[in-house]
Amino acid sequence: MTLASDLINLALTDSGVLGVGQSPQAQDTSDTLRRLNMMIAQWSQRRWLVYHLVDTGLVMTGAQSYTVGTGGDFNITRPAGIEGAYIRQVVPISPTPVDWWLDQCMSREEYSQICLKNMNASPSETFFYDSDYPLGRIYPWPIPSSSFELHILTRQVLQQFATVGDTVTLPPEYEEAIYANLMVRLRSAYRLPPDPGINGLAKASLNTIRRANFQIGRLNLPQTLYHGGGGYNILGDRNTN
Repeated sequence: MTLASDLINLALTDSGVLGVGQSPQAQDTSDTLRRLNMMIAQWSQRRWLVYHLVDTGLVMTGAQSYTVGTGGDFNITRPAGIEGAYIRQVVPISPTPVDWWLDQCMSREEYSQICLKNMNASPSETFFYDSDYPLGRIYPWPIPSSSFELHILTRQVLQQFATVGDTVTLPPEYEEAIYANLMVRLRSAYRLPPDPGINGLAKASLNTIRRANFQIGRLNLPQTLYHGGGGYNILGDRNTN
């Protein structure tokens, strides 16, 4: 069982901030804990540093939009972005519910180009996520009825540490990454010169996490590129029979 204090004390010593056998001052420990949480918060926004996507569902009410965040309609930690979404038919109840994947409007400008934003139809085809703060807001379109349930995929929020006595509850490969990258930050904070060995260790540990979390979906081509069983001529930019 590893505590936050174990990683903090090891990073303070191995970075050269503390000498062997020295104990950190309370201010050093407090400041390093804060740096640790700031670093983890940054990692939570990088898909390749997040080990899991969370699937959250909400039955629709016919509203044009729904809030996303603590205390919102989707009562989860507010995400900076949504990785994907699908809509599921829940009425009539079926042992094998049907899901439809939704395309994503990537910007407010793109969503604004929809002519009939209040159009009611099911299932939806697309969605736009406005990453407002403190609550984001998702707009499924066309607006689905209460016979459907909207599911959103969001990045797992990586663990934050309230105290140095908190237990680390992350996958094992994250411990070295926290330790090594915290050393890099500590040397900078205490005005010590960069250490190539520490920098290399920090980079290698992040690459290990990247490989562990690496996922790429299959490429899906637009339907307009499929024509009568033919192909697509990339040189002529046209369909072929």
